[in-house]
Amino acid sequence: MLDECIERCPDDLWIARNPPNAVEADPHNIEWNGVERPFWRIAFHTVYFTHLYVGQSDDDFVAPPVEFAVRQRNEFAEMWQSPWSLEPYELPTECLPSSRQEILEYLRYLVEILRSTIEGLDLSASSSGFHWYPDHSKLAHELMTLRHLMAHVGQLSELLMLRGIDIEWK
Repeated sequence: MLDECIERCPDDLWIARNPPNAVEADPHNIEWNGVERPFWRIAFHTVYFTHLYVGQSDDDFVAPPVEFAVRQRNEFAEMWQSPWSLEPYELPTECLPSSRQEILEYLRYLVEILRSTIEGLDLSASSSGFHWYPDHSKLAHELMTLRHLMAHVGQLSELLMLRGIDIEWK
């Protein structure tokens, strides 16, 4: 479904800036105030965190192959290594958008490695494997990752529906 959202996104929506925020800035959540979330960043964020979190732990994360376009961009370099101090929402506003093809290549790579990665998980582990989720078991963390993925698919789907584009629920 994420693949279909990306495929069917019109070019202008892919890069459209957020509408003005009708909600007053939250002084307790400064890092998210005014974050640009055009379609391409939401799609990239979704693939990136699904990829990062599908492993047993942060130590198991392996960046996509170096020949992939998302690996070749210098402004993305920090995303592929610990401590993951950068993610797609945090890229500078002036960062050139990733193309649909770049994100689809990354997503299709993730789909290719999912089965073997998931089969290797110890879902009975009491730790999520990610120190920033200290109170989650591995199973709870994987369920959270699935909810995160589907929330963003819903978000992207809604943006498409506002344009009269519906995706097939699979």
